[in-house]
Amino acid sequence: MSRVLFRFLACALCLASLPSFAQSAYDEPWRPQYHFTPAKNFMNDPNGLVFYKGEYHLFYQYNPEGSVWGHMSWGHAVSDDMLHWKHLPVAIPEAVGKYMIYSGSVVIDRNNVSGLCVVSEGDPSCLLAIFTAAAKDAQGKEHQDQHLAYSNDRGRTWTEYSGNPIADLDKPDFRDPKVFWYEPQKKWVMVAVLADERQLELFDSKDLKHWKLESTFGPAGDSEGQWECPDLFELSIEGTSETKWVLAVNRNPGAPAGGTGTRYLLGSFDGQKFTADETPTLWADYGKDFYATHRFSSMPAGDDRTVWMGWIGNWQYANKEPTVLWRGAQSLPRELHLRNVAGQLRMVQTPIAETEKLRNEKLLDTGSISVDEANQRLKKAAVHGELLEVEIEFQSASTGTMGVRLRKGPQQETLVGFSPSEKSAFIDRTHSGEAAFSKDFAGRHLAPVLNAKERKLHIYLDRSSVEAFVNGGEAVLTDRIYPSEESKEIEVFWDSPQAKVVSLRIWSLRSVWQGQKAHE
Repeated sequence: MSRVLFRFLACALCLASLPSFAQSAYDEPWRPQYHFTPAKNFMNDPNGLVFYKGEYHLFYQYNPEGSVWGHMSWGHAVSDDMLHWKHLPVAIPEAVGKYMIYSGSVVIDRNNVSGLCVVSEGDPSCLLAIFTAAAKDAQGKEHQDQHLAYSNDRGRTWTEYSGNPIADLDKPDFRDPKVFWYEPQKKWVMVAVLADERQLELFDSKDLKHWKLESTFGPAGDSEGQWECPDLFELSIEGTSETKWVLAVNRNPGAPAGGTGTRYLLGSFDGQKFTADETPTLWADYGKDFYATHRFSSMPAGDDRTVWMGWIGNWQYANKEPTVLWRGAQSLPRELHLRNVAGQLRMVQTPIAETEKLRNEKLLDTGSISVDEANQRLKKAAVHGELLEVEIEFQSASTGTMGVRLRKGPQQETLVGFSPSEKSAFIDRTHSGEAAFSKDFAGRHLAPVLNAKERKLHIYLDRSSVEAFVNGGEAVLTDRIYPSEESKEIEVFWDSPQAKVVSLRIWSLRSVWQGQKAHE
């Protein structure tokens, strides 16, 4: 019996003796401590992100029956800061024998244009969920269309609209609706995809129940694979009064690191159609594990941030990951902007400001220092751990590969750094730990770096994940890792040990699950 399997069988026996999954369930090997995970079973895409009546809502693709994909339903959690989540019962379960509940979005019907809200204390609003109903007949023929459900109790219970489906193209791969309000024309817009045809379908509506197909877009140079989980939104360009529209499409497979990834296009939108600029293929994340992005459809009053999350996973091995009792994690929420980088427009992502609340203790804070000196300071301060935030800046004029070794231990390490010769940043998880579950897991993943004058890394390390933000979010790499528990050291590396690190700051981070019940 492998060591990994033994550890999880032991954990399973322990949990089996509990009446429900209690706090101990969130202290398992590899259980993320500040990324959202289900208490048990399989999770993938974030769905229905929305802020309503003092709560952030996270719905998500969930299998209540097991630890691999299937029986897809909408799980549910709420938070007051997008970090500390409270588990709630399954929100929208599969319609057994009829259809599974695939991805979709939730919006606030503020003025009851749907006629489905119950006016309470003068408030006419309610939550509406628009999602894909994925059916399969007795002969195995698939059919996907869009359904509507509504909630008048802040998302706790849902009723399916009697007039479903609200959009049907008589297709087997028509899915993943994202709905948003388009203020210039006072209407609702829905983008969905014909996944296998790599085509965006764009609809509009006045009442959220009756939808008109206005235009299509795609495949935008993609000749194979699928498009999933689309989104269309406007972003400001840093330092200017200008904006651009961003079309995000999640690509399966075909991402730079292999398997699944998030592609985006820049362009314009006139309320009826999206027109793409002529730009190279752009990717939101160059790691192996960032997919199925979803943006909050509303934020608190006065908060104009655009924030999204993604599933930390890859369909090449999502059903095989060695966590066994639970599978799937959500990324940190990320704020989005557009930035001119070396004369090219790029979408940048940064952790939301609330993430600083995770900081527990500052373990190290240096100014200019050599690599040798940095490692001496790390050793003297006994800096190590599974939950770390690392900010490091390297001299930009020097050459040679540079970076940090995370979760370093006996024959294990995860490298995050820069390779100037390749004009790239990278994560190398070739020797990160357990990888035998998939031939596609181990590897080195590269992100192009346009700004050679900056070499800054902002890294979030959790028990089984790394999110690396490069040069203020110019590029991002997200990877899962499965190191041994004893592999906890951190080290700075560079081809030239006497070369200077401009600054190095490290914090230990808190668990968001301490003092909470894992499952209610």
